[in-house]
Amino acid sequence: QLQLVESGGGLVQPGGSLKLSCAASGLVLENFAAGWFRQAPGKEREGVACISSSDETTYYADSVKGRFALSRDNTKNTLYLQMNSLKPEDTAVYYCAAAPLFSMCVHLGGDYWGQGTQVTVSS
Repeated sequence: QLQLVESGGGLVQPGGSLKLSCAASGLVLENFAAGWFRQAPGKEREGVACISSSDETTYYADSVKGRFALSRDNTKNTLYLQMNSLKPEDTAVYYCAAAPLFSMCVHLGGDYWGQGTQVTVSS
């Protein structure tokens, strides 16, 4: 069964850090472009970051550049999002997705989605 399962969300104070994980099963994640998206209450889903299947190309939304970083552990078939210097406006449900093409990840999302993990940044 194909699954993407996110974890690592939670409540953190402004300026804090969290590391999200996206564990894949039923597909070899390194063969896909993959990324993170988020949706805050009352807002549309937005792309946060994407990485190409070769890991040579990355995309970060302007709002997270310099604060968030993508990585993969192919031995664990897992995608990560390290989030530093968190701000209240980063509060959202974060989803991971896998796409056949990097461009699809950046502009549309993915063919496969996880169920999401809540990130709340508040004092």
